[in-house]
Amino acid sequence: MSDFPRWKYVLVAIVLVLATFYALPNVFQPVPAVQIIANHNGVVDAALQQKVAGALKQQNVAYSNMAINGDHLLTSFANGDAQKSGADAIKAALGDDYTVAFNLQSTVPGWLRAIGARSMPLGLDLQGGVHFLMEVDQNDVLDKKEAGYADDIRTLLRQKNIRYDSVNRNATRGQGVAVVLRSAEDRTAAANAIAVEYPDLSVQDGATTGDRFLLNAAVKPEKLRELSLNTIRQNLGTLRNRINALGVSEPIIQQQGDSRIVVELAGVQDTTEAKKLIGATATLQYRAGIGFAGDPQAVEAARTGNIPPNANLYYMRDTRQPVLVDKKIIATGDELIDASSTFDQTSGSPAVSVSLNSSGARKMQDFTNGNVGKPMAVVYIERVVDTKIVDGKQVRTPTITYSVINDARISSPFGKQFQTTGLRSPKEASELALLLKGGALAAPVDIVQERVIGPSLGQDNIAKGFKAVMIGLGLVLLAAAIYYKLFGLVADIALFFNLVVLVAIMSMIGVTLTMPGIAGIVLTLGMAIDANVLVCERIREELRNGSTPHASIRAGYEKAWATILDANVTHLIAALALTTMGSGPIKGFGVTLLIGILTSMFTSVTVTHAITALIHGHRKLKTLSV
Repeated sequence: MSDFPRWKYVLVAIVLVLATFYALPNVFQPVPAVQIIANHNGVVDAALQQKVAGALKQQNVAYSNMAINGDHLLTSFANGDAQKSGADAIKAALGDDYTVAFNLQSTVPGWLRAIGARSMPLGLDLQGGVHFLMEVDQNDVLDKKEAGYADDIRTLLRQKNIRYDSVNRNATRGQGVAVVLRSAEDRTAAANAIAVEYPDLSVQDGATTGDRFLLNAAVKPEKLRELSLNTIRQNLGTLRNRINALGVSEPIIQQQGDSRIVVELAGVQDTTEAKKLIGATATLQYRAGIGFAGDPQAVEAARTGNIPPNANLYYMRDTRQPVLVDKKIIATGDELIDASSTFDQTSGSPAVSVSLNSSGARKMQDFTNGNVGKPMAVVYIERVVDTKIVDGKQVRTPTITYSVINDARISSPFGKQFQTTGLRSPKEASELALLLKGGALAAPVDIVQERVIGPSLGQDNIAKGFKAVMIGLGLVLLAAAIYYKLFGLVADIALFFNLVVLVAIMSMIGVTLTMPGIAGIVLTLGMAIDANVLVCERIREELRNGSTPHASIRAGYEKAWATILDANVTHLIAALALTTMGSGPIKGFGVTLLIGILTSMFTSVTVTHAITALIHGHRKLKTLSV
């Protein structure tokens, strides 16, 4: 008689039932939809919903569902053509106050979502998306570094009481800092001090003209190389933080060459919102205000162009009033360790709650302690790239804009934590907090190439992949049933449940399904039958040796298990190597293969043994159909 324990029956039943429920959402395909998000002056409410419905009705575009989900309105359509027509109609009706983007709406029933069941996210090759090739502006890093060294050298010479006339960057980028001293002794002392304090600088004597003794301090080539590599690494990390905030599943963000970054986002069909967050270089600077916005001195400076040498003339973002701010920076967005959108407790206006690191907090505390009652300006810096076609070629011109979002009186000293107000809307506060929290880019990036991969290609890939899985599964099932008869049919049932369990686990842990992943599923199904072949051959061998049918079944599973385990361990090592060391498509294939090997060991041995025990366990057998 069979000795298969009852607790194993219960385990198998629970696993198969749960796997069925958690694999089921993949049957419900998402439908094309249009997502509407409010910009600065827009509001997502019932009035907007009625306006969108009216615009679609006027253009005779049928939609299947429309609902407000949090801060956006989602409208679903029957197919891609209706989705495109609907998006065009909505854009024309709403104008610039709203962002209209393609999206996909889930059709998974609510009762499945209630238990946490969800369908597998699809990769770029299956559901389409966007591809960006980004160029990192390495010159910007060099400019900042040389400007920083110029300030540091001035401070050093003052501390050492070395007389100098000027310390400025050379006119040619990359040539470092030119220091003009008053005597040969001063030049020698300055060279020694700079060499000791800043070993990354190469110091050389320049030309001598009268009482002007020139010293050149340039960044060493190896330091420039290190700066370049660090810039790429910092930008990669910052872009990952920003893209993670977008909620894109398994984005591809990788370096290409010495100055380029490739970003691929699956499921994003409209590049506007993605570019807005990815390429944005918005950050903040906190500076002392020279008077308040709109005061006579600022108005006169704006009218005549006579700006004090220690000041910059900017304009308030909302009122466009001129305001003079000190050139000296108190703290920057680089010194933020946390930022979150909130509301000002006194005025109720949108705000960003800011936390500075120890260096920034110390500088802010020192400044506010000595400037209570005086103004402090919050300067918003944004880099925008304008693209034009000139003589048939694409010309990209970067423009940096400065504006003041807040110009308030310091009422009391503060340091590490405070609020930045003056924002136009909660959405703008949320976007600014997201940029600040994600980190400032170490150097600006220009999107030199963008490509939208349409969902139609993905649908074709899905159809071909599904066909490959079905054909592969069908042929394996047929071969097993013909060759091993009843035991072959049992193996077929286990193989089907292996596919169910594999899909369920991938859905539960959020594995993104790609074409390499589909290839991994097909390979898993082909390999999974190997364990059943070993078991069946062992049972045949035991029958040939004269064992009873029940003894043959028991010995077949016991003796085959060691061989099955050995074979699958080697497969697991290979799959683990692909998963941990690979990236992109290779990693997708490795993850699917790794999970498939584990599920096949369970279904091919435990599940088949349970079914076999149910069929033969309580019967007197003279022979076996194997």
